[in-house]
Amino acid sequence: MMFPARNLIFSFNTFVAAMLALYIAFALDLPRPFWAMLTVYITAQPLTGALRSKAVYRVIGTILGGAAAVVLVPSFVTAPLLLSLIIASWTGFCLYLSLLDRTPRAYVFMLAGYTTAIIGFPSVNAPQAIFETALARVEEISLGIICASLVHILFLPRDVAQALNEKIDRLLADGQAWIAQALTKGADVSAKFDRRRLAKDATDLHLVSTHLPFDTANLPLRRDSVRLLNARFSYILPLITALEDRLKELQTPPPDLAALVADISAWVGRDELKGAAEFAGATRLGDTLLNRCRALRVDTVRQACTWDMLLSLSILVRLEDLIDAVQDSRDVAAALRQTGGVLPPRLKSLATGRRTLHLDHGMAALSGLALTAAVMACCLIWIFTAWPEGATAAVMASVFASFFAAQDDPAPAIIGFLVWSVLAMPLAALYLFAILPAIDGFPMLTLALAPALLLVGGLQASPKWGPRGIALAIGFAGALSLQETFSADMPNFLNGNLAQICGVAMALIMTRLLRSVGAGWAARRVLNRGRRAVLDLAQRPGAMTPDRWISAMLDRVDLINMRAGFAEPMAGAEDEVGDFGDLALADLRIGLNLLDLKRAADRVSPASTRAIHAVQTHVAHLYERRLTESDVAALKSSSAPPDEATNLLAAIDKAISRIAVSPPDDGARGLAALTGLRRNLFSQAPPYAGIAEPAA
Repeated sequence: MMFPARNLIFSFNTFVAAMLALYIAFALDLPRPFWAMLTVYITAQPLTGALRSKAVYRVIGTILGGAAAVVLVPSFVTAPLLLSLIIASWTGFCLYLSLLDRTPRAYVFMLAGYTTAIIGFPSVNAPQAIFETALARVEEISLGIICASLVHILFLPRDVAQALNEKIDRLLADGQAWIAQALTKGADVSAKFDRRRLAKDATDLHLVSTHLPFDTANLPLRRDSVRLLNARFSYILPLITALEDRLKELQTPPPDLAALVADISAWVGRDELKGAAEFAGATRLGDTLLNRCRALRVDTVRQACTWDMLLSLSILVRLEDLIDAVQDSRDVAAALRQTGGVLPPRLKSLATGRRTLHLDHGMAALSGLALTAAVMACCLIWIFTAWPEGATAAVMASVFASFFAAQDDPAPAIIGFLVWSVLAMPLAALYLFAILPAIDGFPMLTLALAPALLLVGGLQASPKWGPRGIALAIGFAGALSLQETFSADMPNFLNGNLAQICGVAMALIMTRLLRSVGAGWAARRVLNRGRRAVLDLAQRPGAMTPDRWISAMLDRVDLINMRAGFAEPMAGAEDEVGDFGDLALADLRIGLNLLDLKRAADRVSPASTRAIHAVQTHVAHLYERRLTESDVAALKSSSAPPDEATNLLAAIDKAISRIAVSPPDDGARGLAALTGLRRNLFSQAPPYAGIAEPAA
């Protein structure tokens, strides 16, 4: 069904808000009332919290953009080229800042940029009225935002908290089912798809949670608690992939370990826990399993240092981390579900951390440069041809080069937006020259606009058709340009739409020349950024906490997987970009092992500490070399040159032999980390067999 009930409600609310904004704009005699109506459609969001956050930041950005126009236009209006360059550079810089802030706050910077162009360029012929123009534009946009917010909040709102609860339930249910399967059946083709989906769900949960401060629901959800849930559950992805590898390598685990793994799998795979008594019982069972892990770890580390012992120890250490992460996730989820729910004391101190996301300054700068070039090219055409509608072209270039700048290749989206905007023009012409001249009064105007705008709103509510709906709204409302006094002039209509097409085309051309990249290229870039982060961690092990490391690297895994698509892979058919995601996940595990080594280095003997530092140095050398590789085969390779590989493997084995004589509580995590490094970096190497120590 293309228009389910939820989409129809959204469309109706948006139409009511648009008509309310248009009516008030007419009543206040604002110069461009259609901007208030258009703003409703640009601002409207299915979730009320997302709408309010977007609305607040949009108002702030509009005010900043208007203030910039008020300052710049009178100061440089006598130098058109310089003014054009300044405004174009300002819009590009604001877009750069926007792309470095992957939260709703990014709207502040984006709006501050292209609002300056929207207000500034049409005002060059009347710079003395720039303040009144800027004030009117802020009033029109603010009016549209206020009307959209009020209507969607008052009439059948859909709260962020409700959507977030659904995401949390799905994340826990899917994740726990996958964990249980991975512990008992190991990895298969479908497991790779499950890992990709879990990374995506974790990032989606974080992005939705950024709207919580603006939510209208009086529920116990708190952004910090959701962030904690996200961080603890995200930890599970590298843990379970490490456990899959160790269990596969060990093949036949000792009976006690096999029984423990089976019991943990059964505990994790239980149905969703909702009753307080059942939840308390599951918590006690988790504590019992954790105590069994610790007791078995102590017994294991006291055995002879063989490869099977190291694998068993690595499994036990990661099982302890897994139980903690699952139990913490359940505790936070239970507190979020309960009215007045309170986090356990052990988690309160962790609930204030911020998630670290991947940022790409280089691509953000290229996007800003493409925007600057597009706006400047339109301005040059405008200035040297004295085209009356040149300002419209420059404005459209700034808007359309901004809308899709976060994509690897914005060009297809710009083309799609242009196509649907052009498709709106015949509809707008039908209204301007056939329907509107035959009506009189605002009620008749509302009835006349209802079919077109209700269709636009229905499309906008659909994830698949949403961008096309917004394109239709912008094309239709912009072409109508409703004023207090109706006028329809075909030459002006055609000239204005031609200017819009010219501006979008220039944004497309400059984006193609300066900004568009392929999915494979972008995935390799993200992979290399992760590998540089591993290098930094090897050189400065204390530079990042485990939660921040997991957050940033898991986001990179998700960014790569998004480029690979989410179609379930066919057996035996490896997707190149998907392989990059697996390599990024391996880098994530290597970083966690380096962090564990840092903790172990503070607790073991000086000789063991020196051996750990040697491993860190060799890992840094390996990643320095990996960063110099540019071809796909080298990027996908997990091997090192023979001499370098031999030295690193020897350093790992030497560190294992040193730490093996440490007290059990001091050396266990260091041994598990070294075993993890050995498996991640040298999965085909012969098993550890000890090293010959020199005679005393």
